[in-house]
Amino acid sequence: MENSRDITKLLEIMAALRAPRTGCPWDLEQNFATIAPYTIEEAYEVAEAIARGDLSALKEELGDLLLQVVFHARLAEEQGVFDFGDVVKAITDKLIRRHPHVFGEMGGLSAKEVKELWAKIKKQERAGRDAKGLLCDVAFALPGLTRAVKLQNKAAGIGFDWDDVRLVLAKIREETDEIETALEGKHGAAAKEEIGDLLFAAANLARHLGADPEAAIRQANQKFERRFSYIERQLARRGATLEETSLAEMDTLWNEAKQQER
Repeated sequence: MENSRDITKLLEIMAALRAPRTGCPWDLEQNFATIAPYTIEEAYEVAEAIARGDLSALKEELGDLLLQVVFHARLAEEQGVFDFGDVVKAITDKLIRRHPHVFGEMGGLSAKEVKELWAKIKKQERAGRDAKGLLCDVAFALPGLTRAVKLQNKAAGIGFDWDDVRLVLAKIREETDEIETALEGKHGAAAKEEIGDLLFAAANLARHLGADPEAAIRQANQKFERRFSYIERQLARRGATLEETSLAEMDTLWNEAKQQER
């Protein structure tokens, strides 16, 4: 397609898809709320391609994510609020504003100093808004563990944090004890709440150890899939099915899979 590498062409295609009477019926039915889940999904697919080291897939997934930006911008343009050019200008201005060490006179900063400067500039930006509290700009739609870490980092920035990782471990033990107490009392609702507290504490532990809890749980998921697939393969070789295999037999195969990974 002529000029298919030009962002203008993509904007024209999006406008055609949203054109009354001649556009795509599905695209015409969409709004910010209905498109938002796709935006989140595409961001995850970008992350997945990166995790797999699949650069060919990454190129395609980045295109899908860009389409989400274009779609939202088109919806806003139709409402007379802003357009794609305004989105580009906003992020361009922000990048220049937050990098005075590159685009200004501040130079020779270390990576640590740059991170501190970034946080300081963000704080100044928030001061100019009608903010209601320290945590108000942490997006609610973020994945739970990611949002937990962001909330914890915000609080840690003003000193509300443990200074010893062993205290976080103690908190995790406390939460598991509270779950056990809730189960003994057969308080299902309380147990669910305590599970949330346990997950929050686990995210805090990951943060203190410099680990991304979302990446950690993805890795754990992959490990579970890999080991469970081993069970299925071994049973298939024996002509057995999962349904007719005892838990003890599956547990033995699970341990075999663990041994092979060492």
